[in-house]
Amino acid sequence: MSVLEWFSKQKENVSEKTSERLDIPGDLWVKCPSCATILYKKDLEDNQKVCSSCSYHFRLTFAERLALTADAGSFQEFAAELTAVDFLAFEDTKTYQTRLQENQAKTGHRDPFVCGEAAIHKYPLILGIMDFAFLGGSMGSVLGEKFVRATEKALEKKLPLVVFTASGGARMQEGLASLMQMAKTAAAVAKLNAARLPYIVVLTDPTTGGTTASFAMLGDIQVAEKGALIGFAGPRVIEQTIRQKLPRDFQRAEYLEEHGFLDAVLTRPELKDYLARVLKHFVQQEA
Repeated sequence: MSVLEWFSKQKENVSEKTSERLDIPGDLWVKCPSCATILYKKDLEDNQKVCSSCSYHFRLTFAERLALTADAGSFQEFAAELTAVDFLAFEDTKTYQTRLQENQAKTGHRDPFVCGEAAIHKYPLILGIMDFAFLGGSMGSVLGEKFVRATEKALEKKLPLVVFTASGGARMQEGLASLMQMAKTAAAVAKLNAARLPYIVVLTDPTTGGTTASFAMLGDIQVAEKGALIGFAGPRVIEQTIRQKLPRDFQRAEYLEEHGFLDAVLTRPELKDYLARVLKHFVQQEA
């Protein structure tokens, strides 16, 4: 055996042993994007997806948010059958219809906004939750319609409406039909105001674009999760436009609270109890 053959054989042996030794699942650990701490995934999930080192709040799916917010078994979804239509025949690297199908399969629902009747510590309410995992939580015609139906259900049942926002803005694949939802949702909120029914908004990371410029900032009570990015245009876009350096933590929840845009900034474990304390002023607990 030549020297080169010997080294080649040794390399194969090392590769085989390394492969055997490291044959473990690859998704057991998560790196925190804020402090770079390596977190055991199970511990992170047990801590409501909040970094134990720096309190960075990881984004939640709809199912995770619902489990942390509503009483077990209380959520009764409505308007689940609504699905977006590709009326512009929009096509980029993929057709709009293909993207919708992929995101529906990935998230298990047909739109970023999922709404239903629910209870928090036995206080009944209408609950809407946006899932950023579905096309970046983008606002389209279905989201606008489902939001309106949520307000109508609140009016019918005389219940508060609580909405968790998470969005990159209006959905470009629907053009002006998407932008129309800004006015449509704002008009629906006005009906709640006229009926003196409370509308409570919880802004989560990120809430931007047309969503921020409409129903996300119209709440009677506005709270946000710690560290959430909230604004119309993103910080980089603003800096490039005005050619100035923005203040530290500009458009983060804490900055907005300091400047009077929010009533409170809360950590994830505080949210459910906070909402229950608010709801007790408006509705009676269920038996």
